[in-house]
Formats: sequence, structure tokens, C-alpha cells
Amino acid sequence: MLLLNKTLYGKADVGSCDNNFYKESPLLVRPRFTEFNNVHVPQHELDFAIPFLNEDIPLYIDPFLLWKSPSMQDKGLHQVIIAAFNNLGVLAREGRIDEAAEQLILASECDEVGLGNSATRRGKRIGKKCALDVLSLFDRIPFYKDHGFRHFEEIQLFVEGIGKDRISDIACNFMKSFLIDYTHQECTNLGISMQEVTVPAVYNPNKKEFEETKTTLPSHPETGAPLLLIPKRWLRHVPWLNYDSYFRNHCPQDDIAHEGEELTRVKVLTYNRDNYGVVDAYVKERERTVADCEYDPLFTQIPILSARRKFAAIKKLPTGKAGNADIKYERAIGELLPSLFYPYLDFAQEQARTNDGVSIRDLIFYNSRTHEFLREIMNDYGSKQITFEMKNVAKIGREHVDQLNRYLTDDLGKFGVFVTRNPLQKAELTRIVNLWSGQRKAIVVLTDADLEQMVEVFDSKQRHPIDFLARSYHQFRRLCP
Repeated sequence: MLLLNKTLYGKADVGSCDNNFYKESPLLVRPRFTEFNNVHVPQHELDFAIPFLNEDIPLYIDPFLLWKSPSMQDKGLHQVIIAAFNNLGVLAREGRIDEAAEQLILASECDEVGLGNSATRRGKRIGKKCALDVLSLFDRIPFYKDHGFRHFEEIQLFVEGIGKDRISDIACNFMKSFLIDYTHQECTNLGISMQEVTVPAVYNPNKKEFEETKTTLPSHPETGAPLLLIPKRWLRHVPWLNYDSYFRNHCPQDDIAHEGEELTRVKVLTYNRDNYGVVDAYVKERERTVADCEYDPLFTQIPILSARRKFAAIKKLPTGKAGNADIKYERAIGELLPSLFYPYLDFAQEQARTNDGVSIRDLIFYNSRTHEFLREIMNDYGSKQITFEMKNVAKIGREHVDQLNRYLTDDLGKFGVFVTRNPLQKAELTRIVNLWSGQRKAIVVLTDADLEQMVEVFDSKQRHPIDFLARSYHQFRRLCP
């Protein structure tokens, strides 16, 4: 797989893609589509949400965001989705109920986009009974029979088994033709190689049916399945129209369940089917408050005041485990560092390891290589990802250095960071210098004093906190022969 040699946004270099990246990097935490393709642009600079290779992104397309968008393109796509969905009602009324059910079942899962909560990027379509329940709304509810749906997300309020994942997948499948073009364009702009693939269940609005399409797209490095990219501006954790907000703020609960009766979801859905006016009022209210409907960013920095409070809480913690101080320390650092290092380091996840029965907490970051220092540690240590090991101890001991040393491999890279309370003492300082001399591994330390300065510059915006990580590394290198 070859990539164009180019510079992205004047920062990140794109070179040749390593075909063995995926297979030779089993220890990478949450490997992403961009890293596999040797594209090192941080998430905030990309228009699309970077897919994971092994799991879904825990976000969903919200059709309401397309409906409210000022973009004529987005509004047009929403009309395509609604027209395709309402055509299912036309088919049902024409006696072609099995055909309508088959189309809805096909539309109910879209593995190519990798949205949701699956750990395998594979989902399961709805069954025929659920599809028939959805289609029955076109006959049972007079408004839908006469006018069709304004927002097909309303089906969540009538049919059991339909949630945010189904809404997202149905939207994806009905506009999959656009997503194919969008993905091709984004990959071309980034120099990402593509190959001929067959994409299933592509809706053809002219024929009003699904069909397979052969096209050129990126594919999953292990399965060969086509991958589709999704604009970030369409994604939310929960769709604007959803059962929980309806139940909490609009559902006439006292009318559905009498005193002492359990108010189940099934009872609410059944009530809604016979009392469409309540749902209609809810939808109109959500339309009136559309200004509050915004997409959910994949990462949000904590406010400056919260960062100061977080560090103040860290300073007050004693070292050790008494009173769960170690857990509180790990939690606070885990909330603070991703915000301090943003946007240069994208947060991968917090991870627990166990060596010889000892629990170790790590923070893992993707190395975007968009800062001179980050490019340096990639070139010198092969650090595709960077591990920050949190230790709420009075002093780092030999066992701690040995543990981090074992974790610094060719897969992740040979650069690691201790986040701890105090500077290393002479013996451990000598040990990490010897690791560099013998194995070219670099271990640096961020202490309470470093964190305090990082929070100060995070507040003042005069410098970026990552400069202090670079400073710690350069101080370490001056000790090395």
C-alpha cells in the first residue's frame, strides 16, 4: 500500500504506509484508521471522525443535525433520508409489505461506518417482526398515513428495539452513496490508498431500492471490508429526538400507569401509538429549541478553572494508598493531562495492566507528530503511541523503572513518562540513563512542580503545556552520554 509523499496542513509528513503496521502492532491501544495509513493529523484538524480499527466510535449520526444544518447539502441529504423512509410506507400500502420489510432490515445495520458500541465493528440487523412493527405505524397513526414522517427518529417512541444505533444506521444506509463520495474525497486529499471493493446495501433513490456498488474505497487491513468516513458535525451521543427526553419531560406518566402500577417502556410505547398528539407536541417542542441541538465533539478540554481545581486537589493528596489516595491521584491526572496536551496529543484511553500481581495505571496517547518534539521522539524511539504511567508514590523505585522498561517495546515505542510526585533520586536516575545507554530507551518524569507550571501556562495561553514535557526530555538527554 503506497501513499503520496506530501505535507498535511504544513505540519505532518505522509510517507509510505507500512503494510505490516496492523499485524506487527498488536500492542497498540485502540489502533486508528489514520495511524495505519501513516497519516498523522490530530482529530481536531480533520472534518471526519477518525475510525478505530478494532471497535466502534461511541457516537451516532443524528438526522436532526442534518435537518437543522445551514448547509443545503445537509438539508438535501435529510430530505433523501426522509423520502426513502416514507417510501417504505408507500410500498406497504401498495401491498408490497415484504419488500418494504426487507428494505428496512437492510437499512438497520451499517458496519462500514463503525459507529456505536460494538467491540468488533460488526452489528446485527433487526428481525422481520420489528420491521413490521415499524411499518405498521404508516397504517395505525393517521398523521403518518396521510403525510409520512417529518423525522423518522420518531419511531423510537413507538417501537420496542429501536434506539439511537438503529436511527444512525438507517440514516447511514439511506445516504451511503454520499458517504462513499465523501470518503473517497477525504482519502484522496490525505493521500490514503484505496482499492476496489463491493459495498452492500447502497440506496438508489432513482430506483428506490438497495443495490451492491463496486467502487474505490479504503478497506479494513485485516478483514478487507470497506470503510466509510463520517463528518464530525453529524455526530451526537444521543439523538435530539430520543425516548429518555420524551419520557422525562413530555410523557403523561400518570395517565399511562395508575398508582402502584409499574410504568414500563412497553406501556409508554403502546400509549404513544394511540395518542399521537403527545408525541407531536414533543417533536414540535424539540424543533422550537433546535438552537440547543449541537454536535458532540469527540474530545472536550476541561475549563481552566477546573484544571486549577484539579491540580489543587492533586497537591493535597498524600502519597501512597491510604484513603484511596492512589486512585484519586490516577483519576485526577487522567482528567487533567488529556486537556493539557490537547490538541497535540489525541487521548487513546486509560488502561490497567498487571505485572506480577501489581496493578499499574497508564494513560495512552496517539502521537500526532504535529509538534517538533513529537516528531523527534517518533524518529528516535519509534513512538507511535506514548505511555504515561501514573505513580502516587513518595519516590520512584527500581521496580517501577523495571516495569515501565518492560512496557517500552518496538510496538509502542521506546519513550515513556512517569507522572509522579517528586523528582527521581540518584539511583533511579542512574538506572534510566543506563537504559538509554544500553537499549536507547528514554524515560522522563513529570512531577507536581511540572504539573503546576503546565496548569499555569494552560491558563495564560502564553505557551503550550507540551513544552514542559519537551523540557523534561531535554534535561534527561543532557544526563546521557
